[in-house]
Amino acid sequence: MYQLITTARQFVAIICLAGLSASQMAAAQTPDPARPPSLKTIAVPEPANLAQFVKDRVWAIALGKALFWDMRVGSDGVTACATCHFNSGADTRSFNQVSPGLNLVAPDGRAIPDLFFDLAPGRQLQVSDFPLRRLANPNDRAAVPLFDSNDVVSSQGVRAAQFVSVRPGAHRDQTISIPDTSGFQVHGQNVRRVEMRNTPTVINAVFNARNFWDGRAQNDFNGVNNWGARDPNAQVYRATNAALVEPVRISLLNSSLASQALAPPVDNFEMSAAGRPFAMLGRKLLTGRPLASQKVHPDDSVLGAFSRSPRAGLNLRSYAYMIGAAFQPQWWDSARLIQVTQNGVTRVVDRYDSDPTTQEYSLLEYNFSLFFGLALQMYQATLVSDDTPYDRFMLGDAAAISEAAIRGVDVFRSQARGRCINCHEGAELTGASVTRVSASPIRIRENQALDRGFNNISVRPSHEDLGVGAKDPFGNPLANVRRLATAPLCAGAPCPIVADGFFKVPGLRNVALTAPYFHNGGTLDLAGVVDFYSRGGDFAKLAQLDGSEIAHLNVLRNTPQERADLLAWLNSLTDERVVARKAPFDHPQLFVPNGLHMVEDDLDDADQLLEISAVGRGGASALRRFLE
Repeated sequence: MYQLITTARQFVAIICLAGLSASQMAAAQTPDPARPPSLKTIAVPEPANLAQFVKDRVWAIALGKALFWDMRVGSDGVTACATCHFNSGADTRSFNQVSPGLNLVAPDGRAIPDLFFDLAPGRQLQVSDFPLRRLANPNDRAAVPLFDSNDVVSSQGVRAAQFVSVRPGAHRDQTISIPDTSGFQVHGQNVRRVEMRNTPTVINAVFNARNFWDGRAQNDFNGVNNWGARDPNAQVYRATNAALVEPVRISLLNSSLASQALAPPVDNFEMSAAGRPFAMLGRKLLTGRPLASQKVHPDDSVLGAFSRSPRAGLNLRSYAYMIGAAFQPQWWDSARLIQVTQNGVTRVVDRYDSDPTTQEYSLLEYNFSLFFGLALQMYQATLVSDDTPYDRFMLGDAAAISEAAIRGVDVFRSQARGRCINCHEGAELTGASVTRVSASPIRIRENQALDRGFNNISVRPSHEDLGVGAKDPFGNPLANVRRLATAPLCAGAPCPIVADGFFKVPGLRNVALTAPYFHNGGTLDLAGVVDFYSRGGDFAKLAQLDGSEIAHLNVLRNTPQERADLLAWLNSLTDERVVARKAPFDHPQLFVPNGLHMVEDDLDDADQLLEISAVGRGGASALRRFLE
């Protein structure tokens, strides 16, 4: 009898495995990894040498929150960092949120941007616009597409303009409008440009070893830009004493959020007119009242003590005051000036001059990028959502999630029916985390070597956007695996190196709140995401620019029950504090550009603005999700 039962079980196993590939069959015989632990088990990463720069953490966090939400950071006086991250750390606007295929490259890697819009600029998106690749058979990645677009659903930033100057304390920069050569025009007039990739959430981003979809925000912060040690010329200035101010190169590890913070404020798609130096942003902001045109709730968890409610702004005299309270004086306290020539050469001088080919900055202005990056990082490091139902379940609350969600996490970790856990690793649910990358920066997948935490899952062909397969401004590969002197070994032989079209694996907490999905924003809802993985992506062939094959996702063919269970689990990853905007996710008032103001078929300069009211630590009603 025992032999008969064993044989029957073997027969059932053979039947279940019959539809699987060889790699899936091998995986099915591999023990499934444990369920991912609670995020509360992971310490928030932080640079070891932070105290060399920050003297008061509380002030630094307050400075970071004020700067993150301040609309004057944008050249237009309207665009804040929070403008693209106001709803669950992401952007749920749906009007004028489309960019064409601007990251398209030729087979030799030359940029050949596609300026054609399939979904016109300046329009309201509809449910019927999704997905951006629609297959005749949604269960077959090789099926004929009924619709296919390389457009990207992302976030609108600023209009095309050239920077002229700033006036200290002013809301807007002095700029000159220039024709938009990227196609962001309606009736021949510029509209707000839209970024080239979908906006990821900033919540839990502190756990990432690198940030941005392509990983260009380096783990090591240089105080000047997002390139870390890759930039050989990045330096800040330090006042050793009253007379001696000298340039120094700095490095703060585990600081990719500080690196990331410095790119958007000077990007001419996101927040800035073209050609604005970061020091000029400092000159604009340092003497003005923080959050001068925005109300702050008197019970704000960070800024409440400084609220002037019902009036706008903080009851602090300036950002310069906040920097002085937060940062060590050798980085801001000096009467000497840093002079910058037109070609970027710097030297220390004692006075301003009238030479139009040079610009003199105070130490406080010149190092403003240092303060901005570290302050924003310290604020965003508080935006940790580790109190989801699933986190409580993994800490022992057996009733925190449903039976369907429990089945869902087991599909997620199954090597036969999910394999999601192979990329969404650890408590952070991403292989791109500091924990995972510091342990092993390179991953071997299907006998190919790649950057850990980055993957090409066949959302779009690789040549439409190289992602981490591109190069930095200094001519070096973004992909760490391509920078290695010796390739990793697979079974004693060198592994093929793959990077083209690879993007950072996102964490999954609050994923139900952050539609649309993937780096192109091309999938409307989580059901579509689960279907995407079940069919193993959207394209039958996956290759690098040189034509070499990239190992594909497995075709899982999940059952309707497995898909429903996965959705139940993904929904259990929502932290209700994020939904309700309770501390630490409360915020100041914000006015978000959300449409075009038309006067008799002509554009007015004014935007339609959506007011996001100030919220205190107790939270408020949930904001609408994408296309709700």
